[in-house]
Order: sequence, then C-alpha cells, then structure tokens
Amino acid sequence: MVVDPLFTATYLVAGAVRADYEPLRHPVSSLALGRGGWVQTANFLCAALLSSAFAVGLWCAGASPWGALLVGGWAVGLLGAGLFRTDPVAGYLRGTPHLVRHPTRAGARHDALSLCAFLALTAACFVFAPSGSPGWAACSVGSGVLFAVTVALSSAAFDSGRWPAGFGGRFQRISLAIAWIWLAVLAFRALRA
Repeated sequence: MVVDPLFTATYLVAGAVRADYEPLRHPVSSLALGRGGWVQTANFLCAALLSSAFAVGLWCAGASPWGALLVGGWAVGLLGAGLFRTDPVAGYLRGTPHLVRHPTRAGARHDALSLCAFLALTAACFVFAPSGSPGWAACSVGSGVLFAVTVALSSAAFDSGRWPAGFGGRFQRISLAIAWIWLAVLAFRALRA
C-alpha cells in the first residue's frame, strides 16, 4: 500500500523540477535520462522491490497462485524499467528526435520488460476478479480494461509524431494511477483477509 504514493510522489516531484520535461507529454521513464536520472531509476527499483514483496506476500497468504505470479511479473517489469534506461522519446531530452528509429539494446529491453509488466498487471486484474464480491469483480475487470486501454493510448501517443503525441504522458499517468490504486485495494483486501 506504500508503493503507490511513494512511486507517484517521486515521479511528480522529479518531473516538476526538470527543465524541459512536460509531464503531460513525456513518459515517466524519460525522467531516468539526463542529470538527476538516478532518482527515477531508484524509484523503479524501489517499486520493483516493494511489488516483489507484495507478490510473495500474496503467495504466502494463499491468494491465487497465478495472480501472485502475475503481480510478480509486474515487479519484474519494474525492475527491468529501472535496470535498462529508455531511449529518448517525445522530444525529451531537448534536442533529441520525437522518436528514435533504431532503439538501443537498453531501450529495447526497457520497452520489452515494460510491456511484460503491463500485460502481467492487466491479466492479474482479471485473475483476481472472481476472488470476492460482485463489486470487487466489477472493479477488477474495469481496472483491467481501463488500464489496457490507457496503456495502448499512451504507447500510440509516444510512437506518433502527430496526434495524440501531446497526450502520451497524460494517458500514461492515468494508466499508472489505475494500476497503483488497484494494487493498493488488492493489498488492503489481502491484509483484511
């Protein structure tokens, strides 16, 4: 339950103090580039560690084994996002192209592991849906659908030189809010159980 406000506050503050960084346009991963990039790298690694602990806790508490593994997949994706720096995208850092045509190895790994994290969390929403009341099921399915849609919209925006290029950061922040809130509610439910 701690990782959501910690991760979110860190990227919000880091984005607010970075010159030329536009939070509603640029991805959170771009904060790992340039001076002060270590803050976002540490943010990813801390979130990965806490999410891994949560996955182990779910497993030990007897939650859905597939669900616990999928939350672990989310954690592995966060770890990869921290270990492998993204390539510049959406024109950040200043002077870089909107989209890198030939990604670096680190950038390709960052993208692949981030995609694995997004897919794992989407699947986890559906796996945990039947494990409670109809309200919890609706919340989980709705979160999974909205998370997948906003991730797809942010990816399309970051990969485009035209519309919706200016909205990528906005869509990504919505998807992250959905992810972290759903995980916090799952943690609260697991703690109560």
